[in-house]
Amino acid sequence: MAARIPATMKAAAIDRFGPPSVLRIHTLPVPEIDANEVLIAVHSAGVGIWDAKIRDGEWAEGNEEFPLVLGTDGAGEVVACGSNVRRVDVGDRVWSYAYENPKGGFYAEFVAVNGDNVARIPKVLDVLHAGAGAVTGLTALQGIDDHLEVKKGDTVLVVGGSGAVGTLAIQFARRRGARVLATATGADAQKLVRELGAEIAFDLRRPDPAGVLEAIAPDGIDAALVLAGSPALESCLDHVRRGGRIANPNGVEPPPKKRPNVRVIAYDAEVGPREWADLERAAVAAKLRVPIAEVDPLAKAPKAHERVEKGHVLGRVDLRIRRDQA
Repeated sequence: MAARIPATMKAAAIDRFGPPSVLRIHTLPVPEIDANEVLIAVHSAGVGIWDAKIRDGEWAEGNEEFPLVLGTDGAGEVVACGSNVRRVDVGDRVWSYAYENPKGGFYAEFVAVNGDNVARIPKVLDVLHAGAGAVTGLTALQGIDDHLEVKKGDTVLVVGGSGAVGTLAIQFARRRGARVLATATGADAQKLVRELGAEIAFDLRRPDPAGVLEAIAPDGIDAALVLAGSPALESCLDHVRRGGRIANPNGVEPPPKKRPNVRVIAYDAEVGPREWADLERAAVAAKLRVPIAEVDPLAKAPKAHERVEKGHVLGRVDLRIRRDQA
């Protein structure tokens, strides 16, 4: 397999923080792996608003080294394994998530990550859609299962239901037998969330969205997954029942306010063998669809960042790094 691994690779990287135009194609050394890592020939990489916040410096940690290859998740084929790696093999098609990966991100022809940060792609997904669904799948599933503890018969509100995480969260909640309500802006977005399993879709920007929620759920809601901020958010969350649950990934602004007799949880997606196994089972059970709003080549990474910063993305924006994997 070593003959398949060149010395250098193309990568979309930044030499400084700034607007999308600072993302440029670099020729960089292919990262070397240690005993606990795998090297992936990347097929596709998801693009998220968090990538844009890293690029423009808003989420900078102060220890970044340039050139900085962006991208927190993606999918491709394992082309090399360290001696301690047992969960995947050379030739496996895998999806992966690694935030602030020390050896570079997924906007590249190759990425080296710890073996616990990868898993074989479930049979319900191809490699393109897996590349768009790794971190969003982990985030959605852990919100629904681990933090909201959704169960059959619950009424669940997904705020931001047409986005990259929300579209998956709806499907995971439905697989639990929950009644799902979702917020979505525009006819296309509302159509999408209903196709994915939301019983009702409504727009937080319309007059009195809390009144709409009260009309469709007069007994209140059991849980809410908040994936987008809104001036009308708090009035809607007032409909969470006593003893109910609210969860949001860190980074949602403004975050939900604490309220009496309701558990409010902010979280980050965790990654490891257990989390991957949970995600595979849930993806298969839900027959998971990963909506992709736009696919761009690696050279168009600045365009992809402009798209996510514009907002109102139905699903995920994806970079196709190579075309030699179906």
